[in-house]
Amino acid sequence: MVTALAGTPAAQQREAAVRTRVAELEDRLGDPTDPVNPLGYTTLLLADRAAVPFAAGEAALDDFGLLAEYVPVELGGRLAGVDGLVRVMRPVMRRDVGLAMGYGFTSCMAACDVWMTGTEAQRTWLAGLLLSGRKAAIAQPETAHSNDYVRSHVTARPAPGGYLLSGAKQMINNLGRAAALVLFSRTDPVPGRRSHTALLLDPERLPAERAVVTPRRPEVGLRGCRFAGVTFDDCPVPESALLGPDGSGIDTALRSFQITRTVVAAMSVGAVDTSLRTAVRAAHDQSGGWRRGSDRSGATTALAGAFVNLLLYDALAVVATRALHVLPAETSVYSAALKYLLPKVLTESMYDLSIVLGSGFYTRDGILGIFQKHVRDVPVLSLGHAGTVACQATVIPQMPRLARGSWFTHPEAPEALFQVHGDLPPLEWDRLALACGRDSLSASLIALTERVHGLGAPERALRGYAQALVGELRDLRARVLAADATDHHAVNFALMDRYALLLAAAAVLGVWYHARYGGDPFLADPCWAAAALHAVARRLGTRVAGLPAECDLRIRQEVQLRFAAQSSYDLYNTPVPG
Repeated sequence: MVTALAGTPAAQQREAAVRTRVAELEDRLGDPTDPVNPLGYTTLLLADRAAVPFAAGEAALDDFGLLAEYVPVELGGRLAGVDGLVRVMRPVMRRDVGLAMGYGFTSCMAACDVWMTGTEAQRTWLAGLLLSGRKAAIAQPETAHSNDYVRSHVTARPAPGGYLLSGAKQMINNLGRAAALVLFSRTDPVPGRRSHTALLLDPERLPAERAVVTPRRPEVGLRGCRFAGVTFDDCPVPESALLGPDGSGIDTALRSFQITRTVVAAMSVGAVDTSLRTAVRAAHDQSGGWRRGSDRSGATTALAGAFVNLLLYDALAVVATRALHVLPAETSVYSAALKYLLPKVLTESMYDLSIVLGSGFYTRDGILGIFQKHVRDVPVLSLGHAGTVACQATVIPQMPRLARGSWFTHPEAPEALFQVHGDLPPLEWDRLALACGRDSLSASLIALTERVHGLGAPERALRGYAQALVGELRDLRARVLAADATDHHAVNFALMDRYALLLAAAAVLGVWYHARYGGDPFLADPCWAAAALHAVARRLGTRVAGLPAECDLRIRQEVQLRFAAQSSYDLYNTPVPG
């Protein structure tokens, strides 16, 4: 279903451009279930089995000019809003996680650091490379140190005209074909936030005998990605390579994570969309067609539950993405919460869907083969430097301050935060903050709960669930304050887990409330919001009434309708091939 365009003429033009690019990309990729489609699952799975990049897919993305999506419009690219970038990347992620990450999203991760802190010359140089179809790479922290960002095996010591690099980075995606490399290296032996500096390098200008590329290592997931390492031995780099002030590398990375975490986590919905669609197809084929909408078999229950979880997660994804523009100072919490929930909500849902496939879960070929590949690839997105523990470490230290000065006192978020197709102000990179002590999203849960009216069963259920979750937020505040008063380190992972789920609930309520009179009748229906809040309450262990049969039936029907209409299962509800 395609909803009507709203807002100013400029907003309408921007929205229309995004929809056009999404439709063009879907058309280029074609029906993935067609065995003769060179961009379909058959060819894709052969490449995965051989652990090589999906060449046909990469060629299609070259023709589309995908790397231009990472370049701001003021530098000649198409990046006008982060929400648009997510929507364009979802068709790629829906086709193949490895293609999305291996083809070039690491170019976007590297580019964000340059757009944020680079000089005009550095920004112009990198923009030119990406617009010409060449890739960038970023050297993230060593896998041996997992989420410990302030450790590094690469040092950069001052030398005449620049620096000398020594040490090694072992896992860098696309290093072998990168025309630019963002490298974080230690410049101060004293531990702390000023210990690291970012450098923007041209790999082709590094002396080969001083910068040796090491062979790639085999991967379990994302097998089509080209990982390699590099060893530096007093490798000279010019002073002009400095990216931002000396010693600012950690701050740059932490602010950049707010964008890249959000985009990676938000676009991963596309892969789960495919997994749900594959399971729906299997259930449809196994039963010889759809059963009655009220059927409550294990298969239909699993499909409905996965759809609700996807909508729940996507509501927070939409809000976190839009917050980068609307509430940039608050996004450190929202981006980390979204990335934290990825394995808890999306990956768990994919495993739940495996019961629908039965023994077909083990199929490596054909239409069902993509399910196993996504089950293997999606969890990889939650690992590493910006993984679960790093996200917890971002949020937990902020929770006492939020409990004291924001929860139940701060005003609610603006309407623009929740409008799925609404206009957005420009992205202001310098307004991204590491912490600000405000949480407008939680305030919206409180405020909007009081505005849920209606006498129907879905409205009554939604109001009851929302009230119960406001009570959970009040209880969370009391627990955080009590823990902080006893021990500043007592605010723990369990409390952060509850907070992340409450943020997702607030996002659901906000998206539904502001879509009540919009062009999408499903988003306007309180049934999906009630189902999503009921799912949150169950995860929290909150005692609430059962989900009304009317809501359950509406969700099950929507699963079937979207499959039949070839429409995406996310909040955007866009046409998809196959």
